[in-house]
Order: sequence, then structure tokens, then C-alpha cells
Amino acid sequence: MSSEYRIEADTFGELKVPVDKYYGAQTVRSTMNFKIGGPSERMPIQVIKAFGILKRAAAEVNKDYGLDPRLADAIVQAADEVAAGKLDDHFPLVVWQTGSGTQSNMNVNEVISNRAIEILGGKLGSKDPVHPNDHVNKSQSSNDTFPTAMHIAAAKEVHEVLLPGLQHLHDALHAKAVEFKDIIKIGRTHTQDAVPLSLGQEFGGYVQQVKYSIERVKTAMPRIYELAAGGTAVGTGLNTRIGFAEKVAATVASLTGLPFVTAPNKFEALAAHDALVELSGALNTVAVSMMKIANDIRFLGSGPRSGLGELCLPENEPGSSIMPGKVNPTQCEAMTMVAAQVMGNNVAVTIGGSNGHFELNVFKPMMIKNVLNSARLLGDASVSFTDNCVVGIEANIDRINKLMNESLMLVTALNPHIGILSTAVDGVLLRQSTLSGGLVCRESALCLMV
Repeated sequence: MSSEYRIEADTFGELKVPVDKYYGAQTVRSTMNFKIGGPSERMPIQVIKAFGILKRAAAEVNKDYGLDPRLADAIVQAADEVAAGKLDDHFPLVVWQTGSGTQSNMNVNEVISNRAIEILGGKLGSKDPVHPNDHVNKSQSSNDTFPTAMHIAAAKEVHEVLLPGLQHLHDALHAKAVEFKDIIKIGRTHTQDAVPLSLGQEFGGYVQQVKYSIERVKTAMPRIYELAAGGTAVGTGLNTRIGFAEKVAATVASLTGLPFVTAPNKFEALAAHDALVELSGALNTVAVSMMKIANDIRFLGSGPRSGLGELCLPENEPGSSIMPGKVNPTQCEAMTMVAAQVMGNNVAVTIGGSNGHFELNVFKPMMIKNVLNSARLLGDASVSFTDNCVVGIEANIDRINKLMNESLMLVTALNPHIGILSTAVDGVLLRQSTLSGGLVCRESALCLMV
């Protein structure tokens, strides 16, 4: 940080602001009041970029309603730089601030204001000719801008990271299901031997889980596409113009290519964040599926000599600092840890969503931090799990055949032919027992049990 400062003021007084930063006094005051967590707990950059999109949209609409075109165009240029990530170093605030996200909204307003002033040849910190409140935040309140930015950020993360990652995993698992369709193996229920199925059928179950995961996320998105912009302080739209909300939503939709619309009820959009809770719930269900799939694959690949050993997993790195030659199912372990984290995130989002009091929910920053974290982790983990594990999985045919042929559960297929009491054999190979006892002929035993 620069050792040189300029003086800026907010309603509480003057403060020193680093000369090389576009933010102003309110941002500095927030860094003084909320020293919680450090840089790792900063407001997610996805939210900041979403704010850039929103502030550009608002400037364009305000220009239509009479905002000086010179100021509006400068705001648009500065907001575009925020949305593009060119000014990321100017957003130091942490998530743990006011629950409405007011400090982060003002951080964005100050950065865009000062950058616009610079574009127009003015002096940083002067608030002239572009004021952070009167111009950048015109027809807006933190209470409607922050939830709008939350929804923009969540929608973009889902479409750019999560859904592509899940689709990538789905396609790879489907390819394996096809590859393994003719490999017959023993099934397992209650972790005990059960009747046979194909390895392709087993993987087909995973394919369907991921397919449903994608569908569940998509089902939650229509409520995420609803934007609170235009509700201002409590949802009434005080200090906006008729049509402002609709025009802002349409502009955001045009800028992002996503079907954003204005929320039909701004009171709900400010006071409750059920849409984020719903999306987090879908992500939680995805995590449940990922936990099951990753655990199955690592257990099926356990061994190499003392485990199930039905799958051969890719060997990506040494697995132990003490045991030579040990290779571990690291991608499966990473995925299960991600799943656990997402489940924890969902608990936090649920608590936050349930604490919207009267006209405003004040758990906004925490909620969006966790939703974005869940979406990013699941999307990234799906790609990593696919590329470094799933595509390289091979079936251990010899081991699969050995375990199946030794399983007594094959006898289930003989129940209709010889009765359940006669099939309760133990201690020997089933095929050997049925043949030596004369229960069925060799040809029948082979047909019924394979």
C-alpha cells in the first residue's frame, strides 16, 4: 500500500486514503471497523464484478432519464473496468460487515466515481463532477443493489463454472457406463454380497444422479434471475422513476446474456432470500450425489491386494511419505471433502435465509459468499474428478470375475428352480455345489448364474 495519502471525508469526518487507490473515505472507515478474517475473507470478486454490471446498467438507464450523458458515459466506462476485473485491487472489504452489504456498495460507488472523475480529467476524491451517491448510486439503495449483485454473481457462477463442470462429469461417466456395459459383477447391498448386475448399470446410476443434479440446479434458476433493483430502501421504489426497475433488468440481461427480469415483488426480494436458499439446497443435493459417487469409486478401487479391487484408478502422484509405492484415490478424497464443505455452506445459508427480519435480510454477504463457494467448488471438483480420475478408470476383469464366481448370492437366481432351502449352501463355490449335488445340470447352472 502506498505511504502517500489524500484526504477524503464522509459524514463522520476526514480520513486518509492511499493516493493510488480509487476507493474513498467510507471504504477506509470500513477497513478500520471490520478487521475480521483478513484478505482471505474479502468480498467475493464475483460480487464486485456483478456490481460493475449493475452500475453500468443503472448508468445507462439513468442517462435515458436525464443524467448528464458525459457523466453517464464515464460511469459506464469505469463500471466496465470493474466488471472486467481490471480494478480488483481497489476492493479490500471483507464479507463480515453490515449484513446489507452497504460498505461494499459504497466501495463500488467510490471506485467507479473516482475512476470516472479521472477519465474526465478531474481530481480524485473531489466527488466532482461524478459523485458516488448522487450519480453512481442514483435511483439505488444498498438494500436493492446488493441482492441484485448477489443474483447476478450466482447466476454467472452457475452458468460459467458449475453447469459446465457437471456436464463434463456426466459425459465422462456416461462413456464409462457404455464401456462397461458387458462386464458382469457382483452387486452389494448393506455392504454385503447381493445379486449380479453389470458394471455399466452401476455407472449408469451415477450418470442419472449427475443428470438430476444438473436439472435440480436449473430448476432453481428462474428465481435467481429475478432482480431486486428498483426496490430501493424497503421495496417501495422510493426515489426511482417509473420503468427504472424493468429497464435495469433488461439491460443486465443484455449485458450478461442471461434471462434476468425485474422481481415481481420487491418486498420479498429485499426481505427474504429464499431463492438463494433454494439454490443452495440444490447444491447441497449435488454434494450428496458427489459424495456417494466418489465414495463408491474409491471403495471399488480399494486394494490393490486387500480391498475390493474391481476398479483400477489412475495413479496421479505418490500417496505416502513413509510407505513406498503407495498410491491413493486422491481425486475421490478431494471430491468428498468438497461435498462436506458444500453441506456445511448450506447450513450457513439456511440460517442466514431464515433470519430476514421485517423489510430486510441482513445476512446477505455471508449467504452469497457460501453459495458462490459451493458453486465454484462443485464445478471445479467435477472437472478435476473427471479429468484426473473418471476418464482413466479401468475395470479389473479378473478380480471382478473372481469375486462374482465366489459369491453365494448367485444362488438367488436358482430360487424358482430348486427352492430357497436348497439354495442355502455355504462354504464352497456355488457352481460346484449345485453341480455336485445334482440340483441342476451344468448348462442350467451356467445360464442361471452368469
